[in-house]
Amino acid sequence: MTTTATQTSTQPSTRTASDPAPGAGSRTVLVINSGSSSIKYQLVDPEAGLALASGLVERIGEEEGAIIHRHGGQELRIQAPIADHGTGLAEVLRLFDEQGPDLSRANVVAVGHRVVQGGRFFSGPALIDDEVVDTITELVPLGPLHNPAHLKGIEVARELLASVPHVAVFDTAFFQDLPEAAARYALNREVADTYSIRRYGAHGTSHQYVSGEVSALLGRQDLKQVVLHLGNGASASAVVAGRAVDTSMGLTPLEGLVMGGRTGDIDPAAVFHLARVAGMGIDEIDHLFNRASGMKGLTGDNDMREVWRRIDAGQAQAREAMDIYVHRLVKYVGAYAAVMGGLDALTFTAGIGENDARLRAEVVERLGFLGARIDPGANTERSGRARVVSGSDSAVAVLVVPTNEELAIARQAVTLL
Repeated sequence: MTTTATQTSTQPSTRTASDPAPGAGSRTVLVINSGSSSIKYQLVDPEAGLALASGLVERIGEEEGAIIHRHGGQELRIQAPIADHGTGLAEVLRLFDEQGPDLSRANVVAVGHRVVQGGRFFSGPALIDDEVVDTITELVPLGPLHNPAHLKGIEVARELLASVPHVAVFDTAFFQDLPEAAARYALNREVADTYSIRRYGAHGTSHQYVSGEVSALLGRQDLKQVVLHLGNGASASAVVAGRAVDTSMGLTPLEGLVMGGRTGDIDPAAVFHLARVAGMGIDEIDHLFNRASGMKGLTGDNDMREVWRRIDAGQAQAREAMDIYVHRLVKYVGAYAAVMGGLDALTFTAGIGENDARLRAEVVERLGFLGARIDPGANTERSGRARVVSGSDSAVAVLVVPTNEELAIARQAVTLL
């Protein structure tokens, strides 16, 4: 086992553990996001917006695993095999005991679990019991890449942390009440209803949090907003007066924007064509569309920083890929402005949205017909705070708002309880 400890900086979008500790009586929530071979976690004080600790367990089940635990400005790294999720979470609890903060003194009132797919069953957070677990299991066919991993995390956490309630917060919940015109596909009604085929969306926790932050920052609750959640996975939402009226991801997270490895929108007949002409099977096409396409398929790399380096080096294919990426963004923003009957605010969030000033500038320039103008200085300023980056002459407020899904999950858990 290899262990290293270093000083580290943390995300500045919320106060971190290097800030003063919360006062006596503060409640905390341990937020868990379990992936197929990873566990992300964060101990959050939802009232203060304070991350007391955070970390990542990765490469679970592989020959060499890793754990990163951050607390109080320190970062501890451990490299060792991690057999399964139970072993990983047990190690996390051990690190809390040894490195802090002490969970027994942190007044942990709940464990909040991120769950991607809640189908038509969950319009908000749910207190996890066996019935809720059974329902999440039933939804695995709608979220085959995510729900099984979430179920593993829930199972292990309920065993190891049995003394506190567990709450599921669903990525689809914010889009539960989409207008039927936006949620229903023009598919045979009987088939669609029998097999639960409709638009569910994803990243809803982020879209809800960010759109709420925009309303608070601008001091208006009646805004017509477009939120662009741009990371390796990417999605857009149209939000009117705090309610989602459309979103780009559909039955699965494949639909919509160009992503790191996903195609986004594509003619469904491409599946038939590849099956008939290329002899590809369903699993092969699934992998192609979800993991080997998008920016990775267009350029060979899903890291946007590398794509920009290739553009600067004069690689035509990289420039073409960026044009495709921007074209899709502009198309969705324009469509959503039409759906909402106007646009008051356009917000960029998530890893790419928050950090890629060049991309933001290209998108806003293409939206000049809506009266959108960017302030070059504000746009290029490095900051972890929510801020307006549009010019004083802009008819649309353009913002950068760091997302904080862990804080949103913690707040929803406490609200439910």
